Amino acid sequence: MSDLFSSSGPGKKAVPAASSESAASPAADGAKASGQYDASAIEVLEGLEPVRRRPGMYIGGTDDVALHHLVSEILDNSMDEAVAGHATTIEVSLEPGNFVSVRDNGRGIPVDPHPRFPDRSALEVILTTLHAGGKFSSKAYETSGGLHGVGSSVVNALTSRFEVEVARDRGVWRQAYEKGLPVTSLEKIGATQNRRGTLIRFCPDTEIFGKLGFSPARLYKLCRAKAFLFRGVTIRWSCDASLIREGDPTPAEATLHFPGGLADSLMDELGAEAPLLAPLWAGEADLPAAPDGTGNGRVEWAIAFLESGSSSFASFCNTIPTPLGGTHENGCRAALLKGFRAWGEQRSEKRAGSLVADDVLGAVAGKLSLFLRDPQFQGQTKEKLTSQEAARLTEAALRDRFDHWLAGNPQQADALLARVIERAEERLRRKDQKETPRKSATKRLRLPGKLTDCTRENASETEIFLVEGDSAGGSAKQARNREFQAVLPLRGKILNVASATTEKLRANQELKDLIEALGCGVGDRFDLSKLRYGRIVIMTDADVDGAHIASLLMTFFYRELPELIRNGHLYLAQPPLYRLTQGAKTVYAMDDADREKKLKTAFKANAKVEVSRFKGLGEMPPADLKQTTMDPKHRTLLRVVTLPEDRALTRERVESLMGRKPELRFAFIQEHARSVEDLDV
Repeated sequence: MSDLFSSSGPGKKAVPAASSESAASPAADGAKASGQYDASAIEVLEGLEPVRRRPGMYIGGTDDVALHHLVSEILDNSMDEAVAGHATTIEVSLEPGNFVSVRDNGRGIPVDPHPRFPDRSALEVILTTLHAGGKFSSKAYETSGGLHGVGSSVVNALTSRFEVEVARDRGVWRQAYEKGLPVTSLEKIGATQNRRGTLIRFCPDTEIFGKLGFSPARLYKLCRAKAFLFRGVTIRWSCDASLIREGDPTPAEATLHFPGGLADSLMDELGAEAPLLAPLWAGEADLPAAPDGTGNGRVEWAIAFLESGSSSFASFCNTIPTPLGGTHENGCRAALLKGFRAWGEQRSEKRAGSLVADDVLGAVAGKLSLFLRDPQFQGQTKEKLTSQEAARLTEAALRDRFDHWLAGNPQQADALLARVIERAEERLRRKDQKETPRKSATKRLRLPGKLTDCTRENASETEIFLVEGDSAGGSAKQARNREFQAVLPLRGKILNVASATTEKLRANQELKDLIEALGCGVGDRFDLSKLRYGRIVIMTDADVDGAHIASLLMTFFYRELPELIRNGHLYLAQPPLYRLTQGAKTVYAMDDADREKKLKTAFKANAKVEVSRFKGLGEMPPADLKQTTMDPKHRTLLRVVTLPEDRALTRERVESLMGRKPELRFAFIQEHARSVEDLDV
């Protein structure tokens, strides 16, 4: 990270980079030419020449990513001033000619002579010497992104033009550099009463980066990300309109200030319609102090618990992105995991003890920003935080606050715990999951023994009927169209997956057969493209027991295969309960009320009507079953859906009616008992 604001320098005076061209003597040239290896073959690169020789060691390469990293280095210096409380505004501008300028209203880089190099200003020492800066101790910055004193000097070395203007101590100074070497002396160009800060303007060297140019969209995104990371700063972005391509939504000018910090950033990425299981958990806190009482920094976080969608986690240290994570992420993971385990123990949920961090973070989108004294990173590009104490400090700062947040929202905490446990059970079931692709004409695949498959191979044109027992299965097999309708009999009432243990789920043969027949897998192995049937039809008896079985099956799909519901593949068949016959006329009634209505409207008055009550699908003649329930020309199917606006209510209702806590069902019965008008017992 670049280190502009210096009060101390290296122990050895830097030699201008140009002098390194003469470091190898003619004798050395002769030694290299003849292949000799002695003292004359050893080159000594001084000044900034090592950066120009091996830029990849300092910025990761010479590609587009490295090019934009130059701007990050300079912008991070201004952000360090803002985080330290000395700057409130940063201006970033992209200009024609591939020039970028960064201006802040901080303290301004020191311009007085350096104590160890009285013939050179501190500004020049910083910009021409590696490992010179004001961030090696906490005298100038309590926390900062710059650590090694190489950032600003590296940028200077890799630019064809580098101009710096400093306003401080009621004066304005200016100096220019080319390829790391000063081409003008530091000169005072005026006086000022109120202005202060640093302006740096530079253009990348084409000898290093070729014809690569800065992307307005990429720089705007960088500025926006930095503004989110520190709520006390305002970043003003501007770009020459001629540099923005047609169709690029990047604004030519923008003022970026986000008082909500990471919470604003996360919700901006997720969108207003994000499927959240609970309100955002966000906040900031000081890290535990050091033994001597001095502060260690602070942490800010924003965590969204998702009902569906992909998880994501972004972390930062001292406003520097850490895409490879690190110890601060480990501390956050530990705080969340221990918080859920403790909540599960408090709620007598034994399964919470088997949770691991991936079960928790697999259902969240989050952002974590740590401000730490003397952080240690992996490499100069700082993609991973390696400071060991960061894990302990982050966990300590978050753990109690997460526990209090869960305790303050018990209903939502229960829902979150249930979701996390679901992920844990999915993880435990993976080894036992099997996928069955559709059989083809050349290969016969092993399918559940009781499945009677159809012959058509186009999955979107087929359907499978899930029926109760062999008797109903026999009727359904006779009533079906064998070309596109399959039948899978299930043995009685299937397992209630909302209250069963993981071991029972893994051992249940009926559910294994069902998953195998569908072919799309479950959990992390789910693949909608491998679904073997376009429609999945739950077909149960038209009585209370049938409704119970249908409820168990819907619970299974809701908990284990929700994607099938969301994509409109699950249906309920509507078999009739009665057959009404008068002479040659036959009609069917769905229930008692429908029977009474049709007795009055569908037949001639005062004529005898024969009423037959079907005892179940197994007792229904195949012709009647086909006519009323299976033939697409005459049947009625109900599609099972979950409306986005009712997600929370659906989740709560499934948990209360089908979950492990009987007291919730008892409370539901008490609440709705008076609304029951006709109870068939």
